[in-house]
Amino acid sequence: MTTVAETGARRGPRTRSDALRNRERIVAAALEIFVEFGPDAPFDEIARRAGIGNATLYRHFADRHALIHDVLLSVMTRTADHAEAAAARATAPFTALCRFAHAAADERVGALCGTLVGGVDPHAPDLNAQRARLEDAVERLMDRARRAGELRHDVTVRDLMIGLSQLTRPLPGTDCAGSDSDAHRHLQLFLDGLQSPVPSIRSGRSGRSGRTGPTGPAGRTGPTGTTTTV
Repeated sequence: MTTVAETGARRGPRTRSDALRNRERIVAAALEIFVEFGPDAPFDEIARRAGIGNATLYRHFADRHALIHDVLLSVMTRTADHAEAAAARATAPFTALCRFAHAAADERVGALCGTLVGGVDPHAPDLNAQRARLEDAVERLMDRARRAGELRHDVTVRDLMIGLSQLTRPLPGTDCAGSDSDAHRHLQLFLDGLQSPVPSIRSGRSGRSGRTGPTGPAGRTGPTGTTTTV
């Protein structure tokens, strides 16, 4: 799994391990702050949340655009990692697709896409590379589900990613942390709508089987395989 520290290390001379850890802390803190307060959140608060001084923050990120770039790169890289891991896992195709979608929601994809993308160069080579990796892995997930007869053939990667972004984006004036369970529930309802209709001979009744999705609100499956209620 690629980290922002590794990405940053490839950009220039080798950096000391403590500096790499500081950079990771800054990016993690900035992600949370941007989700809570938007891209104009004060650097002082980001530094405080990261447990470092302002001088250390500015040593790593000369301006807001550089920090926003690395936050987006971090999220996009981890989201692509989730997609590739789901595609490599030997599970039912639609289950794998749902696992990816819920993991992407936990990365705050929806919360960040609408607020940060205007602050970076959309054609930056590293962002484009991760975007291409993400789209390729998601297409593989969706193709498996289509061939298994579990996903509608008219659904595209763009459809899935737009739905994921919109459904996990906090509404204005809401508590982001408090709306996580609702976001996952709404996301699963959306995913259920992407399934191919289940023939009555398989479900014992006409139309859809009516079952809750494999990572749905009545029983999301966590990374350890345990089932939790949200």
